[in-house]
Amino acid sequence: MLESNHQPSLSHLKQCGTGSRDIAHLSEGRRSIKTDRIAATSIARKHSWPCFRTTLPSSPARATETAKQIKADGGRADGFALDVSNRADCNAVAKRIADDIGRVSILVNNAGITRRSGIGGDADTVAREWDDIIGVNLNGVFNVTHAFLAPLRASKGRIVNLGSIQSFVHVRTPSSPAYTASKHGVLGFTRALAAELGKDGVRVNAIGPGLIETAINANARANHPEMIKTFIDHTPLGRAGQPEDIVGPAIFLASDLSAYVTGSIVMADGGYRTV
Repeated sequence: MLESNHQPSLSHLKQCGTGSRDIAHLSEGRRSIKTDRIAATSIARKHSWPCFRTTLPSSPARATETAKQIKADGGRADGFALDVSNRADCNAVAKRIADDIGRVSILVNNAGITRRSGIGGDADTVAREWDDIIGVNLNGVFNVTHAFLAPLRASKGRIVNLGSIQSFVHVRTPSSPAYTASKHGVLGFTRALAAELGKDGVRVNAIGPGLIETAINANARANHPEMIKTFIDHTPLGRAGQPEDIVGPAIFLASDLSAYVTGSIVMADGGYRTV
């Protein structure tokens, strides 16, 4: 799985059991690349899947730290620094993993950034934020997927992309139109890939988080409590989500439990889109 550099560390994670059967038996022998620390740690710990985490080139220690934590818990992991918006970097990391470790069969694209400028803001700022957000959130999904496409096809693999409630709607808090556009694009890309790669046995799905308490929205939570209250008041479960709330959907979509599921998005939004 490819793991994102935008998730915080937790000292322990919820176990995601499957009744009498263990997911490790359902996906035995698979290697995963992940852009999300929480799910990477949980999957590697619980299910013994070799896991590779990527992070920004400016913070390679985060990837190393996650790999170290997984190994300490008895799992297998390696960490790599990667700018997902740089296609050459993605291809280089994919080659390095293929040469040094082996074939990847699960890819989770979760790298993401956000900004708060609306379209009517400073022209230079709006344009720069558009390029940054589309570069990471949408182009990054394409770049990483394309770099690992050959091994995913060869292994009849699984791709899990991180969408959002903003894959469907524009949330009218201070939010960049680029973020909404990028997440609409991720869902469209997910569906297009599912249609194209189904004949190769590759399944492609997405997860649609609502308000999840991560570093990406830490500033908003600290400085705009009224905005957070608006989110929570609109959410039937009456709370913000935690990173662990994404682990179950990620494991489901990465395992054979979802063997007949492709082109879908699993919403993990506390019911936000139902009202």
